[in-house]
Amino acid sequence: MKFKNRNLRAISEMIIGEADHFPYLSSSYITQFFEECDLDFVHDGSTRWEWTADRISELLKESQPVAHALPDRFVNVLRVLMHKSDAEAHDPDRTLALEALNKPLAREGFEAFYSDDDLLHIRHIGTKTLSTVANPHRPFTPNEIKRREQLTKYLDGCSEDDLIEKVLLPLFRQLGYHRITSAGHKDKSLEYGKDLWMRFVLPTQHVLYFGIQAKKGKLDAAGTKRGSNANIAEIYNQVLMMLGHEIFDPETNRKVLVDHAFIVAGGEITKQAKNWLGGKLDVSKRSQILFMDRDDILNLHIVSNLPLPEGAIQKQTQIFDDDIPF
Repeated sequence: MKFKNRNLRAISEMIIGEADHFPYLSSSYITQFFEECDLDFVHDGSTRWEWTADRISELLKESQPVAHALPDRFVNVLRVLMHKSDAEAHDPDRTLALEALNKPLAREGFEAFYSDDDLLHIRHIGTKTLSTVANPHRPFTPNEIKRREQLTKYLDGCSEDDLIEKVLLPLFRQLGYHRITSAGHKDKSLEYGKDLWMRFVLPTQHVLYFGIQAKKGKLDAAGTKRGSNANIAEIYNQVLMMLGHEIFDPETNRKVLVDHAFIVAGGEITKQAKNWLGGKLDVSKRSQILFMDRDDILNLHIVSNLPLPEGAIQKQTQIFDDDIPF
């Protein structure tokens, strides 16, 4: 990736403190700044902004496995630059500094924002793809735990269509998938075993196609269906249909087969269910199956900083209203 010279200079001047709302850094402090970023760049005494722009340009050339995302080490430099502990007196929450940074980033198609963890994050304006793949297994902040509980209550009461339209579609878009198309449940004959199909573009520009079979409740290997729980045997035929039926991609104007199949459950996917399905599928098809259960959905949704579905917020508001004494 390559930034325009104008934008490289603007970001460089923020790093060295030649821009408003950023502390001034002399030569030795520039080196110290990059040490904080875990980089071994040592300023050589040349023009500060020009030397810094060259270092940033080097970082932008590094590969990034996710399309429409900035390299990890460059994102880390911006995160150190914008850490709230370095705020100046006139800009205690770094609002003015953030506005300044977003001007050159926006010209390159990106925007920076602070999330609940008070750390800087970068996303692509067009696709909303996060430049740093968030770790879904990291400890959550108290506010994130609260949002996770709200989303859990929403999943308990939502319909299968709501799970697909209001939770999975925004989530996969945030994770960098494209052309996400929902089959819906109005015409079952057109589904061919999948509720969604989507594509993912690799850094090499090769395209992988994914199908999703989503169920609202728990997936198990029990002999009978109980409540909202689905039997994995019901999924078996749908997965075979998904992998064997072509989909039409209007962007390439050709029919393609699904490369991988996601089996997504709004509840738990038991180990017995995974083993049963693995035993039924041959080796080639088994490697095409990916599982995602409730914990995966919750964790990915929260660390991706997605807004809660409208129903989840309304339900929480109603709970607070009920608590008000009259």
